[in-house]
Amino acid sequence: MKRFFNYALTLAFLIAGLGTTAAQQYCISLKKPGNPAVRYQLSEQQGQLRANSELPVTIVKKTEQKGDGQSLLTVTITAKERVYFNFGGMMNTAFATADCDFYLPGFWYHKNLRSPRQAPSFHTSKSWNFREDRLSSPLTGVFDSRSGSSLSVMRLLDAPKEALTTHQEGEVIVSGETSLGYLGFDNESGRAALTFGYPYMETPKRYIRKLTLTAPIQAFACLEKGQKKTVSWLITEGKAQDYGQFVANTWNLCMDQMNPQPIKPLYTADEMKAQLSNYFAKGYVDKYALKYHSGHGLRCDDCIPVDHVQLGFCGRVLLNGFNALEYGEQQGNATFVKMGQDIFSSWLENGFTARGYFKEDMHIRNGIPADQDCIHSIRQQSEAVYAVLHYLVYEKKQGRRHKEWEAKMRTLLNQMLLLQKADGSFPRKYRDDHTDVDASGGSTPSATSTLVMGYKYFGDKRYLAAAKRTISYLEENIISKSDYFSSTLDANCEDKEAAISAVTATYYMAMVTKKQERQHYIDLCQKATYFALSWYYLWDVPFAQGQMLGDLNFKSRGWSNVSVENNHIDVFVFELPHIVKWLGEEVKEPRFTQAYNVIYSSLNQLLPTKERLCGIGVPGFNPEVVQHTNWDYGRNGKGFYNDIFAPGWTVASLWEMYSPERTLNFLTKKIK
Repeated sequence: MKRFFNYALTLAFLIAGLGTTAAQQYCISLKKPGNPAVRYQLSEQQGQLRANSELPVTIVKKTEQKGDGQSLLTVTITAKERVYFNFGGMMNTAFATADCDFYLPGFWYHKNLRSPRQAPSFHTSKSWNFREDRLSSPLTGVFDSRSGSSLSVMRLLDAPKEALTTHQEGEVIVSGETSLGYLGFDNESGRAALTFGYPYMETPKRYIRKLTLTAPIQAFACLEKGQKKTVSWLITEGKAQDYGQFVANTWNLCMDQMNPQPIKPLYTADEMKAQLSNYFAKGYVDKYALKYHSGHGLRCDDCIPVDHVQLGFCGRVLLNGFNALEYGEQQGNATFVKMGQDIFSSWLENGFTARGYFKEDMHIRNGIPADQDCIHSIRQQSEAVYAVLHYLVYEKKQGRRHKEWEAKMRTLLNQMLLLQKADGSFPRKYRDDHTDVDASGGSTPSATSTLVMGYKYFGDKRYLAAAKRTISYLEENIISKSDYFSSTLDANCEDKEAAISAVTATYYMAMVTKKQERQHYIDLCQKATYFALSWYYLWDVPFAQGQMLGDLNFKSRGWSNVSVENNHIDVFVFELPHIVKWLGEEVKEPRFTQAYNVIYSSLNQLLPTKERLCGIGVPGFNPEVVQHTNWDYGRNGKGFYNDIFAPGWTVASLWEMYSPERTLNFLTKKIK
């Protein structure tokens, strides 16, 4: 960290004209090929940034007041001869680090202390710099809980351009033009400072793949004699009641400034379903006691089904089974209808423990696990109940009743009442005898929608009472603290799915309550929605020629980062777009409506079709791990996918987005 970016001990303050909370510092590093770079401290003199010695560049700094507490900072670097440079700035504050929480959208929340030290967090360092393409909006921000004051620095984007480097660590010269800079923060002095610059660097470590930090990087851009490079940042000071309001205010700022527009869809909803249904045809496995669509651990290049069965999460077995059945009847496809029926029949017969929980995760060639070997997750159990209750409502409409399934759901819901803890929470993972494996309550909102659906289907008010208790826990421990974590099953950290789960839970409650109680749930839903949407890209990250995603003209806006541990983008939305659209109308917030339009229009871009496979071996098997930044699961890197993927949940997620009336009808119409 100190070799690349240590202003705190060496640079003098330059007052930025933004009041007493912020002061700017600058430096430039110049590199001669084959030599170590030399860093020069800069001071402002008559609108220029100068060093103590003559530089082969001129640096003009301009500050323009944009409104109350807001300023536009523009730096123009002009080369007197060919140079390779990296320019950096820092906004110092009077905020004590101990009182501060930081925000880099879609990647850093609070101090990232929910994440392990093998991922970027305060466990490893209190000062970090990141490439802008890691962030859903190119912004770094800090909130001081003691004063309620905040400061953010937002990069105003150039046209997206990217170039490759021959090395991925140390001092590297970019092989062409890149639009990517960096953003971060510095706490070396015990006072918070925000960092920014161009081109990118990452310190004190780079996050290259899951739970893997490695050597830092500092990139250098080339300017030929007479060439200029202009870079701008919007600096905003503000006030907020708490960190949650700060994030909401900052997301609104990003929406207004970046103003992302919908993408012209490549396919209609019907065309999407027609292509995705090929997953039902080619992913089906019927040779075991449990039937399923293979959804976890397939190879991208051939998509051949495997024996790993995951009921919910990655596989979403029952939801895909229901979708195949419903779509088969709509299209007159008897194969899909029988497929769906056989999946449900096999799980009814062989998929439950004696206590009444679903068996979730197995390599089925080894047989179905014994009850005592099962570990359950509240998320996967809830996802399975969600699918079954939708299936039962659909079947009722067709004049078909499944009393055995109803009895199974009653048993499972009643077990959930016994599993719920005194504070209203549910354990994240547990054994069949209700002993905890992971007592964390972060996944509690997964149970809320299940209990509400149980109440709607069976009319049992105990389920609604239990759902209300989950919201009490959610409000006190998650929403009020802006602490969304622990909902994705392969990572236990700050994550998007936790925020989406909170949005969904409060939406379900709003749909089955009235008056002031309903309004309270809407208010909670709105607070959680800002965090969910903060993970979604409002801009298009650049790709270099030869990086497949760029060659496909892929636009990242509308896609979302996964979690701190998993720094790639994907199509995880399920019900979220419909909820965001509804909420935008309910609270009269056009930014939510705009976000819905961007997400809905964007997520079809990588659908594999026969004519446009998008790097996937079989049409309809929508990709999962979309590697949009310099991070991977071990294969291929930026602009490509990992070699292994899980299409079960991606198909289910998109199918849900293209079935906008399903949940609304369940929650608002009488179930006969």
